[in-house]
Amino acid sequence: MDILTDITARRAALTPDRTAFHVVETGETVTYAALDDRSARAARVLADRGVGPGDRVAILCRNRIEFFEALLACAKLGAILAPLNWRMPARELSDLLADCAPKLLLTGREDAETAAGAAGPTGLQILDLETDWRSARDVAEPHPGRPAWPGEETWYLIYTSGTTGKPKGVIQTYRMALVNYINISQAIGLRDGDASLNFLPLFHTAGINLHTLPVLMAGGLIHILPGFDAGATLKLIDEGRLDVMLCVPAVYRELTLHPAFETTDLTRLRHWSCGGAPMPDVLIEQFAARGAVVCNGFGMTETGPTAFLMDAGHALDKIGSVGKPQLLIDARIATPDGTPLPQGETGEVQFFGPGLTPGYWHRDEETAKLFTPDGWLKSGDLGRFDSDGYCFIAGRIKEMYISGGENVYPAEVENVLDEHPAILESAVSGVDDEKWGEVGCAHLILRAGETTSAEALRSWCCERLAGYKVPRHFLIAEDFPRTAAGKVQKHLLPRPEQI
Repeated sequence: MDILTDITARRAALTPDRTAFHVVETGETVTYAALDDRSARAARVLADRGVGPGDRVAILCRNRIEFFEALLACAKLGAILAPLNWRMPARELSDLLADCAPKLLLTGREDAETAAGAAGPTGLQILDLETDWRSARDVAEPHPGRPAWPGEETWYLIYTSGTTGKPKGVIQTYRMALVNYINISQAIGLRDGDASLNFLPLFHTAGINLHTLPVLMAGGLIHILPGFDAGATLKLIDEGRLDVMLCVPAVYRELTLHPAFETTDLTRLRHWSCGGAPMPDVLIEQFAARGAVVCNGFGMTETGPTAFLMDAGHALDKIGSVGKPQLLIDARIATPDGTPLPQGETGEVQFFGPGLTPGYWHRDEETAKLFTPDGWLKSGDLGRFDSDGYCFIAGRIKEMYISGGENVYPAEVENVLDEHPAILESAVSGVDDEKWGEVGCAHLILRAGETTSAEALRSWCCERLAGYKVPRHFLIAEDFPRTAAGKVQKHLLPRPEQI
């Protein structure tokens, strides 16, 4: 896995006339031959503007084929793509631009104003993907590209969501892409020609790797939407045009709330998987009742991302588990310093294998903190293995709180609250308490038309949880602050005294 061939060129040679991309909104299709040609011409566009090996190209856009042209063009040149978060204001984006120091900034029309604001007076050249990029690409001579893509080289950067601090650029190598292809392909039974949907944000690893890049490597078809659209997604499923798909829990919730959910034949999609955030048991049960077995998974930007994925055969009898480590990654439960813990005990989930990031872009100190002395990557998440080797995630280490001397894992409490008929979603965190040290604060989004009370919720929890796990505070919210993966940014939730 030290060298990859030019996967775009190889796919064009193997299946030139097969469709690689289909734009759902416009009906545009691009074959593998055309994708390679566009990417080679795009590489020339970049090279003509001074981009060479190791140089960064920043990109700020919604989901579109041109993003993948740029990604593959960078691979042909040995340049590094730096996707930017379009949810950030210009001021925050300017910090990311300063961090990756790109030669060029590509942007979609919908983000052009923000891109200009982020670039400010730096003189950074900006190319609009609708006009400048397409017109230059279409007249450019195809670039011959490199004969091989070295596995250890940086292909692109994914900036962390900044839930606990300033975003860091997670290095993504060509080897990581290949390892992820192997891990996810064998986990979901990816087949030649399978179709999937690209809608998760492209500044997030799932938008690139789950399942778009693996499907493209397998010669499959990617339907592409600029963002999530529940109606369009359910229509593609009902028409039998999707074979495999990964969603985050927030997307699964939106699907269940759409009027077409009850009439859509969910069994027409062969493999459903979930990542990015914990999937509540009640959602898994809701899909299972309709014949769709959702396989919960767990991974990180730093793991490439596929690490754990539940097998469909045990998804219901091991509900709540994220499955077993996949083929080219190992996992253990250990103390933060790397001391392994026995089966059944809760500790930090740590990873080892060829698909791990080498570290953070220009952050040597942060990179050193990421690994244990014996080379295992520290996830910052708590988990345990059962006697059959299945892993259960208990939440972030920093989210665990201690009430009256007892450890409380918010994920367990959230699962109980999510089963309440009035609750659509919950987020639990620990807050200071004079008597117990910390107590639980439950933030709740109610289902449309539903009401409840703190007394009713407390009673519900008392019937299902030990007393020290029952939240002291219950706060109703319209929505939660979230990362691109749908994870709730709990540090931004209000405290009881702020309400």
